Amino acid sequence: MKDKAVQRGTRTGFTTGACSAAAARAAALGLVTGEIPADVESLLPNGQRVRFAVQDAHCTATHAHAVVVKFAGDDPDCTDGAHLTADLQLLPDAPGEVRLLGGTGVGTVTLDGLGLAVGGPAINPVPRRNIEANVREVAAGLLTHAGLAVTISVPQGEAMAKKTHNARLGILGGISILGTTGIVKPYSTSAWRASVVQGVQVAAQVSRRLGLGVGGRGVVVFTTGGRTEQFAQRQHPAWPLTCFVQMGDFLRYALDEAVAQGVGQVVIAGMVGKLTKIAQGETITHANRAEVDTGLLADLATALGAPADDCAAIAAAPTARFAAERMAALGLEAAFHHALAERVVRTLTAPERYGHRFALQVLVCDFDGQLQAQALSPNWNPTP
Repeated sequence: MKDKAVQRGTRTGFTTGACSAAAARAAALGLVTGEIPADVESLLPNGQRVRFAVQDAHCTATHAHAVVVKFAGDDPDCTDGAHLTADLQLLPDAPGEVRLLGGTGVGTVTLDGLGLAVGGPAINPVPRRNIEANVREVAAGLLTHAGLAVTISVPQGEAMAKKTHNARLGILGGISILGTTGIVKPYSTSAWRASVVQGVQVAAQVSRRLGLGVGGRGVVVFTTGGRTEQFAQRQHPAWPLTCFVQMGDFLRYALDEAVAQGVGQVVIAGMVGKLTKIAQGETITHANRAEVDTGLLADLATALGAPADDCAAIAAAPTARFAAERMAALGLEAAFHHALAERVVRTLTAPERYGHRFALQVLVCDFDGQLQAQALSPNWNPTP
């Protein structure tokens, strides 16, 4: 899991979701074979297979227990070193079923707006699917005549959660099990910022060579991560992959370099949370540096004619996702996302910011990677 030859500052790590899936896979192997391996090759959400060391392993004919210790790479992360623990139990009366449960140290969801059931464990959708996929892959035969209860716990999770914004989001009693790819990249390091700058430089050169962008000055597409990058690539399938740069939380470094390179067209693709932070004027959008201004979202909802009670609820909510879901329930989802995209354009093209030094397109995608809205600056060129 660790490569000491890789220069410190650039090492990637693994998400809590990936480690939980590896622990669950190891425990499932114990139930199938009677022995839990010392290490296990686990399937990540991004399709890669990675080998994880397994600790504190023991099993009987009906129960299995395994632990994978999280390595976060060079990303400052309060869950680095967490013991992601999987306890599996046979369910003789539920053949084919895999039940995912939250144990000690995994937070409980208490508020809407997170895309998770209130009262359930804070295990996000992608890790849920990844944990189940790993269990089913190694225990397919066993599942033909029995089910499995998979309980994920983190012994130190409640203490770790105090260093996060979980309580503010209505996640109580522990950490969240997260991760859309399984890999943690060092978004919060100078090395990652440097990689963003380098990515812009390459995108500018390649796209100019192809005559893309206003006046052939080049294009670059900024995304906040792997999922939004895939979404953006579907919106601009003719552009080479080198034009797409995962900026993470470093909007300022990304846009400053685009200006320095003289890029003619910029695309920003994101989801409602990050885009709200950009709309409110934040240039570093990491959760530890900037909070979502839900008052801004309430103002957008008010301008669209949403009832006062709904607008007040949006302003009081801890997440931008709550606003998106409430506006969807009112039938105003498309209008809401379009208004948000327009606010991002207006913020970034203000004279005191970037003005019209590049043409700008803002793309909004939902949590399933589908296009919700777009907004364009007046100087956007739709032809390249």
